[in-house]
This record gives sequence, structure tokens and C-alpha cells, in this order.
Amino acid sequence: MNDNDTKRLSRLTAILTQLQTKRLLTASELAQKFSVSKRTIYRDIRALEQAGVPILTEEGKGYSIMEGYRIPPVMFTESEANALITAEKLVLKNKDASFVEHYTEAINKIKSVLRLTIKDKVDLLSNRTLFIHNSENERTSNYLSTLQLALTNYNLAEINYHSPDNNQTTKRIVEPFAIYSTHENWLLIAFCHLRNDFRTFRLDRILNLTILSGKFEPHKITLQEYFELGKKNTIHNP
Repeated sequence: MNDNDTKRLSRLTAILTQLQTKRLLTASELAQKFSVSKRTIYRDIRALEQAGVPILTEEGKGYSIMEGYRIPPVMFTESEANALITAEKLVLKNKDASFVEHYTEAINKIKSVLRLTIKDKVDLLSNRTLFIHNSENERTSNYLSTLQLALTNYNLAEINYHSPDNNQTTKRIVEPFAIYSTHENWLLIAFCHLRNDFRTFRLDRILNLTILSGKFEPHKITLQEYFELGKKNTIHNP
């Protein structure tokens, strides 16, 4: 399978997810979302139909998928669906772009298994729920998802970190230990090879991040034990 085939397979899967997420989608909307032409979308829709996917076409309106085509593996109650939508609104105000992107993809997959009756109510709630913090939808970092993977896979990370107090940028090799959030900013606790100790780094001050092939040994203490030990982490000048 070449790159074009892989990209098309990925797009077909994503189109199917989108159709299951929303009741009606136009070719123009799909073309814009996946950065392809409407003609490409027409071919993709035909391919899905030929594969046995029951896509309904409403002339002049768009495409939808026959209800019941996919039996949801989990049935969400209306209250559970409302909780997910509320969480989505909070996440959309988060300042890390990677977190927002991946949560949005995840919530779309969850929406795809909701019953149509709940989807309508979820859409209504979504349009009537507002969080005013970070009203400008500012994105200050884009490293949360990558650092989460480094943390869980015990990968060393190299960062270029800027300290505004002394206006210096240093290169560090760190062992990600934990991640937490305060006032909408994400912070990384990591063992810093340069300082030979744990330090806390604000993600919005990481200028560049590279995940290295090298591994580190899992840290023996828990996050609770770390805080109980009273480590004096320096956030502004680690």
C-alpha cells in the first residue's frame, strides 16, 4: 500500500466517523475539512457505498448514514452525553493546541455512537453552553500530547527552554515524570540532566521539543510522594 492509498484509507475512515457524528454533511463541508476537492469527496462516497456502507443522499442537502448501521458498543445516557459535551467546552478553552486537537477527534468518535435522539439534544446543549475564560481561544503550547507519550513510554526528551527572568534559553535533556495544570497553563515535572534534579517546566516556555530514542528507568516515587517530599521546584528559572 503506497502513501496515497494510506491517506485515502485514513480519509475514508474519517469521513465515515464524520457521517456517524452528524446527521447531515455536504460535499463542500467534507472537502473543506479534509482539504480535497468535492470531486474527490464524490469518489470517496461512492467507494464507501460500494463497500456496503448505507449512505443516504438528499439532493441539494447532503449525505447522512442510515441509523442502526453501526451498533454502538456503549450506550450513553443523556446525562452522560451532557457531561461529555460540557467537558468538550472546557477543553476547547485549553491553551495547548495538541490537547484540543486530540480531544476533539476523540469526542467526535464518541458522538458517532450516540443515538439520533440524543444527538439532537447534545447539539442543543452545545449551542447553549459557554465558558468565558480564555475568550480569545489563545493557544500557548503544542507539546502536551507528545510529552504524555514520552512520559508513558519512558522516552528521554530534549527541550529548548526559555527563562524570562534572566532572558536565557538552555537546552535540557529531561525524563518526564508528571504533568499538571494551573490557571490554564500546563506544567511538566521532569528529572533534568543539566541540574541533576527534578524541575518544573511551563509548556508555553518550551521553544522546541525533540523526543529521543533513549529510554530512562521508571521513577520509583509516585506523584503524591513527590509532593510530600517537599521538592522545591523552580518554575520560572528551573
